[in-house]
Amino acid sequence: MHTIMLKAKLHMARVTHAVLNYEGSCAIDGELLDLSGIRENEQIQIYNVENGQRFTTYAIRAEEGSKVISVNGAAAHLASEGQRVIICSYAHYSEAELENHKPSLVYLQEGNEISHTSNAIPVQLA
Repeated sequence: MHTIMLKAKLHMARVTHAVLNYEGSCAIDGELLDLSGIRENEQIQIYNVENGQRFTTYAIRAEEGSKVISVNGAAAHLASEGQRVIICSYAHYSEAELENHKPSLVYLQEGNEISHTSNAIPVQLA
């Protein structure tokens, strides 16, 4: 049996571009891709914190160090420049792989600067 688990997350990324007339995808700063472990052409889920929209697309590499998060094609209707989004990728893991699985979490602040990284989401308190 395989279980689908969170593989990587870019938390609170700021959309820098929303380009309707572009081949669909989400361009992400190459440094952020590498740090998070999200691969080029990998399926990603994007959750728009500002309007609640949730959608699926794929990641493409933007220039390293550019801090670009560009939502392209039809998805540009779902996220606008300046909005905050959470970008996640998921993977299938075997029972054996789950024993050591830890997601790669990258937390961003204004300007898509890295705040910190982690491998565990904090426990939510009541």
